[in-house]
Amino acid sequence: MKQQFEKSLESIKLLLKTKLKSDDLINQQLHRDNQCVEIIYIKSICDSQTIDLKIMKPFFEINSIEAYEMYIRSLPENKSYQSEQVAINNLLRGHVAIFTPTKCIFIDVKKIVNNNIFETTVESTLQGPKNALSEDLATNLNLIRHRYHLQSLTVELKAVSQTNLQLALLFDKSKVDSELLAKVQKKLASIDKQKIESSAQLQRYLNNQKRRLFPTIMITERPDRISFNLLKGKIAVLIEGSQFALIIPSVFFDFMSSMDDKYQSYWVTKSLVILRYTGLFISTFLPGLYVAFSAFNPEVLRVQLTLSISGSRMSVPFPAYLEVLFMLLMMEMLVEASIRLPKSIGSTATTVGGLILGQAATQAGLVSNIMIIIVAAVAISNFVVPINEMGFSFRVVKYVLLLISTLFGLIGIIFGFVALLIYLVHLESFGQPYLKLFIQDTTDKNL
Repeated sequence: MKQQFEKSLESIKLLLKTKLKSDDLINQQLHRDNQCVEIIYIKSICDSQTIDLKIMKPFFEINSIEAYEMYIRSLPENKSYQSEQVAINNLLRGHVAIFTPTKCIFIDVKKIVNNNIFETTVESTLQGPKNALSEDLATNLNLIRHRYHLQSLTVELKAVSQTNLQLALLFDKSKVDSELLAKVQKKLASIDKQKIESSAQLQRYLNNQKRRLFPTIMITERPDRISFNLLKGKIAVLIEGSQFALIIPSVFFDFMSSMDDKYQSYWVTKSLVILRYTGLFISTFLPGLYVAFSAFNPEVLRVQLTLSISGSRMSVPFPAYLEVLFMLLMMEMLVEASIRLPKSIGSTATTVGGLILGQAATQAGLVSNIMIIIVAAVAISNFVVPINEMGFSFRVVKYVLLLISTLFGLIGIIFGFVALLIYLVHLESFGQPYLKLFIQDTTDKNL
């Protein structure tokens, strides 16, 4: 009977090691004289100090294994083995499994790191969680593990690059595509000769085309975005010393979605999505359309609007394209200045600078009043894109379309739009079409 029970305990150990196979799963044996105790826990969500003081140290201080079992049973939040799934769930929620010769006991040693994390600064939301990733890899794994309670979550830890930084590869082995995983693992294996110190550097290295204009790997600071994408079969890459993670693959529509979309009601979400694409269109095409309508194709507009634009430009000595280019460059400089200046004075200095610049330019007759309205609309619309990298890409496209409209007018704008669409269609992110809209829908009810 005793041999049969010991065999049952061994099968439970094997089950936990197999189902929760991951680099942050710790399996440790404690030996003293002829006595042995084995403990299994997930390092990223368990408090190692509590395990040392309350579980490991008493084992070497208590004389007999029976007395040690009684001590463990006296600890708060202790649970006995009930079933395979309950045992797996216990480990996933921060319990340590203690195997004595006759018992399997679970003790809650969950590590809470809420006091050591930061609030989101880049991807803020109205109703979603406010916590962001930190520069500590163990803290980041803890945040993700506390949101993703599925046994299929796998963590692979490895040291990469010349700086020997630790990197974590996260994926759901039941949902991830095996070919995608093999591609990413192969790419990361060839990173040893590179000097990688941040997620942004790693992103540039993983991109197959170094001069690609649009991002194909998302950088995020939000643990909930990582959990959501893991559930969709994607891969997350975290690197030590960086508070941003990479999500692979990422297509165009991923960059246009905010985590607020997951927390708002259906119609509010759809309205916000429409607003984002409208803002994207305004920020990208409006400068070029202004040049095309005012210099090449005024007959497209109503007579009253054409006369209004012409009247406002009567005192402007420059052609329309130079007027637009001058104001756009001034706007870009104000944006850059707001980033570089200290936060205490950055917003105030750039706001005052923008107001003075706009008023002085119109009074001096260097730009028209309608140009101020257009630049203000473009400046506001630039920031409706949720992910900054996509916004930066379209800021570059804006100047290309401005050049084409200066040379060919409205026909050039249409040609530029078609060329942009063709370029996006031919883009891929690790084998996924960049304009792939209908991705396999997976709800987050299991989180």
